[in-house]
Amino acid sequence: MSPSAHSPKPMIAVIGGGPAGLMAAERLAQAGLGVQVFDAMPSVGRKFLLAGVGGMNITHSEPTAPFVSRYREAAPWVGQWLDRLGGPALREWIHGLGVDTFVGSSGRVFPTDMKAAPLLRAWLKRLREADVELHTRHRWQGWDERHQLIFDTPEGLRQVRADAVVLALGGGSWARLGSDGAWVPWLRQRGVDIRDLRPANCGFTADWSEHLRQRFSGQPLKQVIARVTAVDGQQLERRGECVVTESGLEGSLIYALSAELRGLIEHQGHAELHLDLAPDRSQAQLSELLAQPRKGQSLAAVLRKRAGLDPLKTALLHECLTKDETADPQRLAQGIKQLPVRLTGTRPLDEAISSAGGVTAQALDEGLMLTALPGVFCAGEMLDWEAPTGGYLLTACFASGRVAAEGVIEWLRRPSTSSTSEADG
Repeated sequence: MSPSAHSPKPMIAVIGGGPAGLMAAERLAQAGLGVQVFDAMPSVGRKFLLAGVGGMNITHSEPTAPFVSRYREAAPWVGQWLDRLGGPALREWIHGLGVDTFVGSSGRVFPTDMKAAPLLRAWLKRLREADVELHTRHRWQGWDERHQLIFDTPEGLRQVRADAVVLALGGGSWARLGSDGAWVPWLRQRGVDIRDLRPANCGFTADWSEHLRQRFSGQPLKQVIARVTAVDGQQLERRGECVVTESGLEGSLIYALSAELRGLIEHQGHAELHLDLAPDRSQAQLSELLAQPRKGQSLAAVLRKRAGLDPLKTALLHECLTKDETADPQRLAQGIKQLPVRLTGTRPLDEAISSAGGVTAQALDEGLMLTALPGVFCAGEMLDWEAPTGGYLLTACFASGRVAAEGVIEWLRRPSTSSTSEADG
């Protein structure tokens, strides 16, 4: 593939107007290429704006090594992207848009006003000034027989010829915001290796009793420690909060362990999560306090006064322990410190904050070009990696967009870039 002889400069189609796609568009425009961004929604950056509700967490201030480790088995691959645009460089880029940032007490990085909209507005202004064309309400439908891109628009089907394509279509979560995974069968039909999309940073189901569902659904479970032993035997522990839902558990504490919990469910059909309901008391202390005479007090009152347990934590004890266990002070103390919660499944993919799976590293070259489709590059959440919340998801999306754009630039310079591909028409 090569630029048309009568075209003043190559035209690159970026499909997907999220952080990965817009970052690719910016870098391509900086290189002097013609850039057109196509997005299925009425406006770009919809999921980005939603992520900013309650505080726009852009990245994290962690040192490089622990930062990269957050990407689990994909760390070597994602680490290469972060060499191009890691957390510190991303903060500088944001500052260049006229948006200041600060580091919160947890190490997370936020815009000073905590909002996503001003950052997006400044970014879109920069892109328009760089002559990047934005086309909304353009839902990609694959390629036609002449290898042109097909878009479904309010005016009907539209064919577009491009010299290269960057796909930044997102994963499979939040279909209403455009990330519906519809691209998976189209790429598979063309020989692209794709792992099935699965929920990440998601809630999990548990077989709660009717009493727990009706009485405590929606209530926060505060200040607990969650522990899980992963399929590979690794033991993980996190402290924080989560929410008891009608169907199970969700919230930041659960999301932080979602990859391991999902892996256990995929491996054996269920996962056992252990909760420490009284993290600031030892099991020995609890045993001693609970062994003292009740003096006519109910178990709930004893647990509240001596163990500091609220009604929800007490209800969970009755939910997950037998009557014999709650009647024995030593076994009850052990249950408080190591409450076994059986999780039976994940919540649906469309409810998840993000998704795992996608285009595998083996299907791409170092510039994130599909080896089965020369001239077609991929970026963002449609790639096979996952990360916890806390700025890691967004950082990798931004960085992968930069890498894909630089892959396009390098590919267009190759002398061999002259044969017809899926990207041109």
